[in-house]
Amino acid sequence: MKIKRGFTLLEMLVVIGIIAILVTIGFASYSTIQKKARDAKRQGDLKAAQQVMEQCYSANTNSYQYETISVSASNVLSMTCPGSATLTFSIKDPLNTATYKYSVDPNTSSLYTITAVLETSADPYSVSNQQ
Repeated sequence: MKIKRGFTLLEMLVVIGIIAILVTIGFASYSTIQKKARDAKRQGDLKAAQQVMEQCYSANTNSYQYETISVSASNVLSMTCPGSATLTFSIKDPLNTATYKYSVDPNTSSLYTITAVLETSADPYSVSNQQ
């Protein structure tokens, strides 16, 4: 009686198929986690920018300094508060895309909004003045 050793071609294909499915599921989960991490960074950056804007408001006799905010050609949103070198922020999107938008309400010129486009949500995330 002959003892059979090794695997058949069908057994090998089944194992390869199972491994491919597991790799695909792992990659999809990893991609989603990366998107959520980048969105969390965007939200944290906007909160930090909002805090700097509010501190600058207090330091400048209750006035927002809109003219000090700029968006560079490399999509970096930044601001330095006049009269205070320590009140500054500079945020860049994790993917280096034009994600951040800054606007001032033309009717009141006292309301600002900084918005970021998120990867995991159809709705953008925004922060605005608290005064």
